[in-house]
Amino acid sequence: MAISNKKNIDRSMILKKARKIVIKIGTNVLTSAGHRLDTSLMEHLCLQVCWLMEQGRQVIIVTSGAIGAGMQILGWKKRPTQMAKLQAAASVGQRRLMRFYERIFREEGYNVGQVLLTRDIFESKQGRANALSTLETLLSYKIIPVINENDAVAFEEISFGDNDQLSAMVVELIGADVLVLLTDVDGLYDSDPKNNGKIKLITEVRGITEKYISIAREGKPSKLGSGGMEAKKLAMKKGLETGCFGIIANGKKPWVIKNIFTGKNEGTIFIPEGR
Repeated sequence: MAISNKKNIDRSMILKKARKIVIKIGTNVLTSAGHRLDTSLMEHLCLQVCWLMEQGRQVIIVTSGAIGAGMQILGWKKRPTQMAKLQAAASVGQRRLMRFYERIFREEGYNVGQVLLTRDIFESKQGRANALSTLETLLSYKIIPVINENDAVAFEEISFGDNDQLSAMVVELIGADVLVLLTDVDGLYDSDPKNNGKIKLITEVRGITEKYISIAREGKPSKLGSGGMEAKKLAMKKGLETGCFGIIANGKKPWVIKNIFTGKNEGTIFIPEGR
């Protein structure tokens, strides 16, 4: 990955042309203390998605948070390590998570469609075709697809990296223009902000190399999430290979989505090679 030496691009010129957008919302964005869903923040983010929809754009949400929501219901204070318990928490929490999305969007005049995916769907030609057909049909009716990994039945492992890899697979499947990864940090830093006081936010990146992925490996996922910056960089790498632009930004900041798509220097923008 190389930091551009050229004059920073005009983000508004790129992002105003984006018609098909994938927004992944991480666990640490959706949950507050005690593993509770931060419904006020969810509502704020959903209202910004509605703002995008009103501009005639198509938006797909890839959401995390089902396990955290389930932990809240079950009274678990520490994320379990046993697969059966993770799946049980996801099963309990997914319904609550979707109920909030449904209510918020319905109040703004939009419907949502729940889409639960597993890795084997993307490995099957027929599975990919079925998933694509479902997503395209939902989008054609201005229904907002809300995608999550089907943790309750995924026996291999809950391993999409807090859904970072899942979001990149969705980008590839539908040919999205922009992938937005919302997390609890302001973007990509030149070192792990948890361990290094002297850090610099990188606002613009062209291409991704192993050198900078190795920096990301120094950072660790949170106790609730399962991704970390390494998973996000790998997801961005996959997205860039399709020609998609990418953004990593802080989902807890006010009006972050609106700021991104009005061209403000929010977070880190990733630019495909040759674009």
